Amino acid sequence: MDRSFVIAHISDLHLDGSGRLLATIEALAGALRERMEGFSDVPDRILVITGDIVNDPTPRALEEALGAIASLRQTGLFTDIQAVAGNHDAKSPSQRGGRHDAYDYLHLPRASKSVYYRQAGLDLVLLDSNRASLTLASGDIDAQAYQATVGHSARLSVELAGSMGSAGRAHYSEPAENLVRVLALHHHPLPQATGEGKRFLGVPDEPLMYLAAPATFLEAATSLNVTMVLHGHRHVEGLCRYSVPNPRATRSGGEDFWHTVHVLSCPSSTGQGGDDAGFNIIHLGPSSEAGQSGHRFTIARYSRLRNDGGFRPLDSNLSEGLVRIPAGRDLSRDPAIQVAIEIASSTSLKRDQVLQIASRLLSRRAFYHDGGKSWADNLYIYLVTSHAWADIEGKFARSAPKPDVAVLAAVAGLLRQLIEQSAEMLGIDRMTLDELRAVSLVSRDNFERRWPTPPREAADVEGRAQKRLRLLRDLNDQVKLLGLELALGGAPPPHLSPERGGLPR
Repeated sequence: MDRSFVIAHISDLHLDGSGRLLATIEALAGALRERMEGFSDVPDRILVITGDIVNDPTPRALEEALGAIASLRQTGLFTDIQAVAGNHDAKSPSQRGGRHDAYDYLHLPRASKSVYYRQAGLDLVLLDSNRASLTLASGDIDAQAYQATVGHSARLSVELAGSMGSAGRAHYSEPAENLVRVLALHHHPLPQATGEGKRFLGVPDEPLMYLAAPATFLEAATSLNVTMVLHGHRHVEGLCRYSVPNPRATRSGGEDFWHTVHVLSCPSSTGQGGDDAGFNIIHLGPSSEAGQSGHRFTIARYSRLRNDGGFRPLDSNLSEGLVRIPAGRDLSRDPAIQVAIEIASSTSLKRDQVLQIASRLLSRRAFYHDGGKSWADNLYIYLVTSHAWADIEGKFARSAPKPDVAVLAAVAGLLRQLIEQSAEMLGIDRMTLDELRAVSLVSRDNFERRWPTPPREAADVEGRAQKRLRLLRDLNDQVKLLGLELALGGAPPPHLSPERGGLPR
């Protein structure tokens, strides 16, 4: 299965322990159940709560929150539930107020937390934004407090980068730049137009509600290939697009010139304070438009008016009530990466699985006589195939018959020779090649940027091409022993994609 995930986004429940919102929570769960029906086959279905789970962190409110989260988990709609703290959750514990620490009680991250979903290739980053926005207790704004808040807000970008550091990177199954990154925090990084009419203590408060250093935060988000930011706090709906120029762009204009992040707001999902209630369903999945395959986000926003008990599509003017957003870059996985993920998810491999995987790995243009796009592209494919083949050997060789073990080893040896020959044609020295072999998560885009030029001049290019064909035909002879008829080294089958060197997806 190609990468796909669903996020159900709710926010600002403001549970107070009185039980008055339990019927509202049940109605919300029913609406979520109805809207999630079509996604039962999606492996990762995540409920994200963007803060203000309770109105005040009293023991009764926190117990009610735990019960509400448990009831949502018991629906079976979601494979995971994640949450961040809002300003109401973060009120300081005090003996007189009878408050508890909501962070500990509800297991909320105090700084940043990266949650990686292997099958979807999703990096969900949870951020605590409570010190990065002003908390109004009176109509006065203290200059010193404001400057401290600006500093905390700016440091969110440091936390954001830190959550994607080496500690998490070891668990990624593909290059970090290929991941889909979604951020969740409580406060909004962009002003909400629908919130400008709201007032606190008699004055418009929207300028004081969002992050105190929003541009710094959004610049960090775009530079880290964040696709979407989810937030709550304002109790209003909103969807914004923020873009900055891409420093690696080779031409102006067009989508590739921009780093873009979409910012999606969620109202209070219980309609706190008489506001309209709402929730969002975000789905990433494959799409095919104008003959081009790719991925896109589909966003369904639902709203319940103050005096109406049912949730309705907010964007009913659009086809099917859905907002469709291109993913912004090619998220189609290399077959070798997808194979590595599937192998990692299996405790062992059977022979028929190995044959199916081998066919997917080797049925690519680099293994046929026209040689794919270039020697550099071929080298990339041979490298990632070699890494995936090593995974196959690790999971299958111990239980496989001796003849099959011998074939696996022979194929691995031929892949090594194809790698060495391609590297030689590109003028890559032994030390650099050893470094490339040591990196299991090879980025295709980085690889093509590093070796964008044709192969170095050689006296016998044709002779080298013939040697490559002999290696491919030897490879074909080996996989025949496994029972595969792939005709490697011959004419490429018509179903192979000429663009990405592999099977169409």
